[in-house]
Amino acid sequence: MAKTKQKGNALIYVMTGIFMAILCVAVSIALLTVPYEKAQTYLNIIFMNQERFTADQGLVITENENISTDLPSGDMEETGEIIRPSFGEQYAVLRCEAAQIEVPVYWGSSAELLDRGACQSSASTVLGETGNAVIDAHVNTFFANLTQIEPGDEIVLFTEYGVFTYTAREQVTFQNTDKKYILPTENDQLTLYTCEAQVLGTSTTRVGVVCDLKSKLFYPGEGAAE
Repeated sequence: MAKTKQKGNALIYVMTGIFMAILCVAVSIALLTVPYEKAQTYLNIIFMNQERFTADQGLVITENENISTDLPSGDMEETGEIIRPSFGEQYAVLRCEAAQIEVPVYWGSSAELLDRGACQSSASTVLGETGNAVIDAHVNTFFANLTQIEPGDEIVLFTEYGVFTYTAREQVTFQNTDKKYILPTENDQLTLYTCEAQVLGTSTTRVGVVCDLKSKLFYPGEGAAE
């Protein structure tokens, strides 16, 4: 009886060891397959505005058909009402003719939104307010030409309530742990960035451009584009 019990315990120990080994291998493969930044993006979904989710739909993404991408031709005002976006809402279109970039901009960041366009950090400044508006997108899609933006190039952001024009000041390179360029600022600026392009894997290096505000023009009246 004692020998049978000892054999049973030994088998349990062996099976437990095999199971733990398989689990470790599976976790390692998963970490190698999914880039850290993408995994972190999925984790960030947990902390999003709960009102942007439903039990059936998950993240609620809102497209905005009221944004005109025509340059202002009528009466515009230097001050106006800002329409604050909700998480997951498209609230702007970004255009840089010099780099052939035109992309919708969503408020907040998630894997789903990055698949649709550029994302503006919800911790940054809403366009039209004073501060640093921080926008990023994937290097292999919407910001593939970001490094082609040179000092002096213009970047225009169209919203439902106004048009905001920036001039590129400098190209920047920084590590993903460096928050220098994405922190709030006292001056009006726009920071665009993406990952450094790599053939394999995901780089921890970020490349981008810092831009100064050239003009901000609001639509008169209700603030919406007609």
